[in-house]
Amino acid sequence: MLEKIKELFRRENLSLSEEQARKFEVYLRELLRWNRVHNLTAIKEPEEIIKRHFVESVSLIRCFEEANLDWKGKEFADIGTGAGFPGVPLKIYLGDVRLFLVEASSKKCSFLEYLKVKLNEEYEVLCERAENLSRSFDVVLSRALGEFEEVYELLESLSRGYIFVMKGKDIKREWIEELGYNLCELKLSFIPRTYVLWKAKG
Repeated sequence: MLEKIKELFRRENLSLSEEQARKFEVYLRELLRWNRVHNLTAIKEPEEIIKRHFVESVSLIRCFEEANLDWKGKEFADIGTGAGFPGVPLKIYLGDVRLFLVEASSKKCSFLEYLKVKLNEEYEVLCERAENLSRSFDVVLSRALGEFEEVYELLESLSRGYIFVMKGKDIKREWIEELGYNLCELKLSFIPRTYVLWKAKG
């Protein structure tokens, strides 16, 4: 599976070191194993997990570059991370970020704590609802938290720098014109088109 992981990243012009590829292989194996019991992700096929969860998460770096975000040493919070997306793949790929995973489901938190040991990666799991957090982060990420109109104020309250929201293909003009978000398109070979909304505060 190691070569398949490298190939699928390479196809999207993302290259992995041997160590990164091995970590994604461990991630895939543990996710599939836990998924049989705990239903952490609706995607069950290994290749689809690599593409839709790992590659798509890492491709966010293109939006970071578009936003002129210098991520080194920054605090990243992935809100409603589920089984770790996009936060953990970004941590594996970027290395030098301080990652906080915010997740209200205790079974998903247990998986993320277990995964941290298996991957030998440093991150902190905040096992609570995002609404209850009383701190802020340099960069706030969100992928599957709910309807944008219902969550953007929460995300902005948690960020002291940047907000990035993976929104798929359905975008409303007022998010850009009235709320001041920018649009970043992720060009990936395995999906027609997908967009990220981003905003820099201050």
